[in-house]
Amino acid sequence: MLYGIAETLKKNQLSITDSRKKILELFMRTNGALAHADIEHQSGTEFDRVTIYRTLQTFVEKGIIHTIPTADNSVRYALCKDQCSAGKHHDDHVHFMCDACGTTYCLDHVVVPAVVLPKGFTVTQTDVVISGTCKNCVQ
Repeated sequence: MLYGIAETLKKNQLSITDSRKKILELFMRTNGALAHADIEHQSGTEFDRVTIYRTLQTFVEKGIIHTIPTADNSVRYALCKDQCSAGKHHDDHVHFMCDACGTTYCLDHVVVPAVVLPKGFTVTQTDVVISGTCKNCVQ
C-alpha cells in the first residue's frame, strides 16, 4: 500500500477515527496477516471486540484488507495491494501459514492457478492456503 494511514482512509471515503488509524497502522507495520485476537493484543489501545470487528469488516468492504481462511475456520486479515477497491478484491495470490510460528504470509509472486468450473458455476473468490515451515523457522 503506497498511501499513508490518513490518505488511505480519505481515499476510501472513511472518517479518520482513532480505532481506524490504530488498526490500519498495525497492518502497515506487520509483516504477515493478523487475526482479530492479534489486533486486540497488539493495538496498544483498549478497543472493544465489536469496534475491531466493525473496523475489519469496513476495511474488507473498502478493499483495504482481505480475508484469509484458516484450517480451524477462523479468519486472518492482510493488507490488500493498490489494485483492490470497494467490492473488488484482486488478491489472487497464495497464502502460506507457518506451522511452527503461526505467521501467515501473502506470497504475492505466486499466482493462484485458473480453475475452469462447469457451466452454470460462478467464481466469487478463490483461496489457496499452503501450510508448512517458513524460512525463519527452518533449521
